[in-house]
Amino acid sequence: MHVALPRTTVPHFVSPFPMDNPIHIWRALCVAAAVVLLLSPAAVTPVAGHNDYGAHSNYLIIVRSPYEYDKRLHQNVSSWHASLLSSVCDSAKETLAADPSAMTRLIYSYRNVVNGFAARMTPEELEKMSKMDWFDRALPEQTYHLLTTHTPQMLGLTGNRRRGGLWNTSNMGEGVIIGILDDGIYAGHPSFDGAGMQPPPPKWKGRCDFNKTVCNNKLIGARSYFESAKWKWKGLRDPVLPISEGQHGTHTSSTAAGAFVPDASVFGNGLGTAAGMAPRAHIAFYQVCYEQKGCDRDDILAAVDDAIEDGVDILSLSLGHEDAVDFSDDPVSLGGYTAILNGVFICAAAGNTGPSPATLVNEAPWLLTVGASTSDRRFVATVKLGDKVEVDGESLSDPKTNMGDPRPLVQDVDGTCASESVLIAQKITGKIIICDAGGVVSTEKAKMAKRAGAAGMIVITPEVFGPVIIPRPHAIPAVQVPFAAGQKIKTYLQTTQGATATFVFKGSTFKNPQSPMVAPFSSRGPNRRSRGILKPDLIGPGVNVIAGVPSIDDVELDPKAAVPRFDIKSGTSMAAPHLSGIAALIKHAHPTWSPAAIKSALMTTAGTTDNLRKPIADVDGKPATFLALGAGHVNPQKAVDPGLVYNMSAAGYVPYLCGLNYTDQKVNTIIYPEPPVSCANLSRLEQDDLNYPSITAILDQPPFTATANRSVTNVGAASSTYVVEVEVPATVKVEVNPPKLTFTALEEVLNYSVTIRSADGRAPASPVEGQLKWVSGKYVVRSPLLIVAGVRQA
Repeated sequence: MHVALPRTTVPHFVSPFPMDNPIHIWRALCVAAAVVLLLSPAAVTPVAGHNDYGAHSNYLIIVRSPYEYDKRLHQNVSSWHASLLSSVCDSAKETLAADPSAMTRLIYSYRNVVNGFAARMTPEELEKMSKMDWFDRALPEQTYHLLTTHTPQMLGLTGNRRRGGLWNTSNMGEGVIIGILDDGIYAGHPSFDGAGMQPPPPKWKGRCDFNKTVCNNKLIGARSYFESAKWKWKGLRDPVLPISEGQHGTHTSSTAAGAFVPDASVFGNGLGTAAGMAPRAHIAFYQVCYEQKGCDRDDILAAVDDAIEDGVDILSLSLGHEDAVDFSDDPVSLGGYTAILNGVFICAAAGNTGPSPATLVNEAPWLLTVGASTSDRRFVATVKLGDKVEVDGESLSDPKTNMGDPRPLVQDVDGTCASESVLIAQKITGKIIICDAGGVVSTEKAKMAKRAGAAGMIVITPEVFGPVIIPRPHAIPAVQVPFAAGQKIKTYLQTTQGATATFVFKGSTFKNPQSPMVAPFSSRGPNRRSRGILKPDLIGPGVNVIAGVPSIDDVELDPKAAVPRFDIKSGTSMAAPHLSGIAALIKHAHPTWSPAAIKSALMTTAGTTDNLRKPIADVDGKPATFLALGAGHVNPQKAVDPGLVYNMSAAGYVPYLCGLNYTDQKVNTIIYPEPPVSCANLSRLEQDDLNYPSITAILDQPPFTATANRSVTNVGAASSTYVVEVEVPATVKVEVNPPKLTFTALEEVLNYSVTIRSADGRAPASPVEGQLKWVSGKYVVRSPLLIVAGVRQA
């Protein structure tokens, strides 16, 4: 954990310069002015109102290691920093007579967090300073964002009421209970501090298997399920408490509803205040997974069973089966149906086996299935080659790390750096080694390279990842670069005798272009169990998410160092709790809404463009398809006020299940504990007629026409008129009847139909994408429109 940046005050000033030379007098005055600033209360914050002359900017000046201050010359580090700053003041000496305050340039002097200081400088002074032997680099002024996960700000949760910050309008999810099914939780983590939290609502009936001093008003419940698992896996000890040494459960829980934790970072990266999506929501934790063992189906079902009785409002499941499992056999589908039957919203991860098609899991339409996207934050590091070419990548190495002079650049003989004995034989001591993906994970490669004496490591990401990098903390200074950049580095090595490189670690940058982007690993549709239902439903942040963990095992820490409590993780496992927390905010704002209404609000308001106002891209740079994107990227600010919703009860899925040709036994297995039904006595519902927020038309036979029926409920303005807008390619024709919907009251329900036909009378050769929008003033209720050929079950 990082603490507040320490500052040092100086009791008196002793000039290091002789006073018999005008230039020395000038330097002394410059230093003295800087020290005066340190002595004043304004040392805590930047001084306002300086009448500086010239173009001054604030910089963080990093001093080269191993430069340290000489205690024989300086009383403390602040005096030393002031003397360093004074060495470049000559270029502005003419301004001293006019305004001595212009020389009060030293803003902060840091003792522990960084070897350096903050100062106001002109470009000329910075240029002169850059030539000093003690100078490492200068970082321009940067406004650090509130949250370490960064996604609350990116998603518009922060801000005041006038600017529409959803936290202000939803009270941060206060009173909502989020149930997390995962592999264990580190209850003592600061993200689960209950200070300032209200007690759980009276409906809460759960229990906490930790003692009373561990559970609190934040973490209100914690239970462990292992009865099935302990018999399935021999040697699995009976967990006494729902705790795990792994990171996953703590990370997902703190992402969904972690409390505010100041000074959080990952080895200095992403420094800020961490918080979950719904910081005032309660967490009920259910341990159903075990490290290196997985999650047993029966334990999952038992946990969902208890969670519903306990009184949770939201269920978040970052787990799934890699195969397409029948809805009647899948614990997530089974438990999810019972959850919505009891008014519990359920959110599940789409899987991490993309970008191949038809790889997603958790396909049932009553689940919110979440894919993963990137955010606009990067942890930038640059590889500076000996030929002056610079290649950008990312790194979690501490931004204060100084590689110093260029080092010899080498490549492992087989490229993967997966054999420690080979690395030692190659004599890589003091060198930077290039490693391709493959073999063991890069964190293990770094440990082997460290034992072999390497000074640093360049990790080349797989080509399929495109520009997306998932940095990990490594045991030695490391930079991870995209595949294309890695090939440039290799070409330089192969064509240059005595090739060298060094690293520059720049830390976090924000508002990076072309974000969000679909994550390369995020599983894709089509839905294998029900092609008429578009999955995933939408995407949310799932790449390089900073959240709480018990510790980090990938690097060797100094025995005296504080245990890291935050780490970066990526996956749809990280995207799902983002949506669970956002659903909690909507639940607080609209406590009577059904799970289907909340889901509809999230989907019909999802965004389809990135921060450059271009279509959200896949990692190949092309616009992402609906099979990767779903309805789009979550937009919480709009979701809380969607205008119209596609609502339905749990019973509405029964005719749909019959339409899938499920046997009565399978249908009744899914809908239990509802009374049994017979599909012969029900009207079967085609998939495209399910009242779903997205529309998938399957043109499976001549004349290649399909009609989808929908119902929308007014939750916006009582008196309102919505006009339809349809955007589709010329290869299909779409007719909406009626083209206008006029509402006279809230909760009024109106119906419409959409007829889709092939323009040339032939089945589409490939999926056709468009959109249908109902527009009324500020409201735009959008449904993705996907037209495909072929059979209805994949």
